[in-house]
Amino acid sequence: MTAAIEQSAIRRAIETWTQGLHDKDVEGAIANLADDFARYSLAPPLGSTGVNAAGLQAWFDTWSSPIGYALADLDIAAAGDVAFAHGLGRLTGTKTDGAVTDLWFRATLGLRKHGEAWKIVHLHESVPFLMDGSLKAAVDLKP
Repeated sequence: MTAAIEQSAIRRAIETWTQGLHDKDVEGAIANLADDFARYSLAPPLGSTGVNAAGLQAWFDTWSSPIGYALADLDIAAAGDVAFAHGLGRLTGTKTDGAVTDLWFRATLGLRKHGEAWKIVHLHESVPFLMDGSLKAAVDLKP
């Protein structure tokens, strides 16, 4: 396959995942996750492995609105059966307690090709923290 075709397939795998998040559709969100998926997300713990459908559903249940999860300026690099993508993520929506979320963060995804399908094997999300000694997360940053 050409590089353009591979990048398109990788982008589709990521878009299927983000659409599943948006729709609060567990099956859609995990469809392109590898069994050995490693996650370093914004929420504790520091890291986790494996696909956790029940945990994802529990998180979905904390939202009253669809979940906006967009990746801006997504840059994809692929070679052979390994790829990574990085960009700025934006999480938006309304929680069941009425709190409105609008957060920009950094996102990196690692993918591996399984047969003809690209699967997400690694996700890292992070926000910078203030270097003024407070160590508070800098959640008010916008691109």
